[in-house]
Amino acid sequence: MTISLPDYIQSITPYKPGKPIEELARELGIQHAIKLASNENPLGPSPRAMDAITAAVSNLHRYPDGAGHDLVARLSEYWKLAPEYFVLGNGSDDLIGMLTRALLQPGDEVIIPAPSFLMYEINVRSAGAIPVFVPLRALAIDLNDLLKNVTTRTRMVFICNPNNPTGTIISGKSFDTFLQALPQDIVVVVDEAYMEFVRDSDCVRGIAYVQKPPPVVTLRTFSKAYGLAGLRIGYGVMKPELAEAMQRIRQPFNTSLLAQAGAAAAIGDEEFLKRTIRMVHEGLDYLFTELSRAGIRYFPTQSNFFLIDAGKDADTVFDAMLRLGVIVRSMTSYGYPTYIRVNTGLPEENKRLVQALKQVL
Repeated sequence: MTISLPDYIQSITPYKPGKPIEELARELGIQHAIKLASNENPLGPSPRAMDAITAAVSNLHRYPDGAGHDLVARLSEYWKLAPEYFVLGNGSDDLIGMLTRALLQPGDEVIIPAPSFLMYEINVRSAGAIPVFVPLRALAIDLNDLLKNVTTRTRMVFICNPNNPTGTIISGKSFDTFLQALPQDIVVVVDEAYMEFVRDSDCVRGIAYVQKPPPVVTLRTFSKAYGLAGLRIGYGVMKPELAEAMQRIRQPFNTSLLAQAGAAAAIGDEEFLKRTIRMVHEGLDYLFTELSRAGIRYFPTQSNFFLIDAGKDADTVFDAMLRLGVIVRSMTSYGYPTYIRVNTGLPEENKRLVQALKQVL
């Protein structure tokens, strides 16, 4: 039997995540590998989240609260915004999908910096809309270049801040200028998955614009700084009329009972968050110092990950690092054939990374 797929679905290249440690053990028999490829929190989950999840396990026979009342209430208190501004998602990916399904029609155009998070393109194409790619300048998103690509068919703009995979940021001043020049009916989606790690005070925060025109949607996640990647839980902050449209198409139980309980507890665990941020910043400082001493070219970042120019085929470097038990991310699929991306780990993992890079490069 032959199944006929729409052209816009056939045009999608499946997303390829970072290689799991378990897969490396199965394929190559390598034990005690370290994974520095998916920008995860090496400290593990928030302890408060762990306690809340453990307490919620006895209710696994019940469906979760579809509206996520308790978690939304915590978010509302944390951000000083009414509950109507929040939409929960099964990770940021789920929210991106809801936005594209709710707001886009076939033939609409969506501006996407390139390279950036690959799920923007996948979800835009899934809606039958047209991704318009705007190349980065010196690894950074140029908002003027985005404006030059706006047409009467533009319905949405994605901005990853800090940008994945480059770790660069947008300043508040440049964002203000951008919004003033943008048609007021275009939705600007600011993905802030890594915002907790930013050190530069000039970095714009999308939530500050949620009550202003044009419509700005901010996406946040508990996967990175809070260490809950395995639970898949995130949220969007937006004008209530946009949130109401999202709620119309949201799956009734898109976030699990355990995810809601863990996230509600994690958002109040300031001690764990501070510890995570301190570990990341100290890890970055150590890695930058060691790589500089070794003559290995890297690029500064405002996130928990950064790019390294290996000076040779990135896939070859990726494979060689695997055999040393260090999982990194090749940037070939992002258009950087000699770059790899790594995230900070625990101090001993950072040392192993430097040792492996020296051996491979």
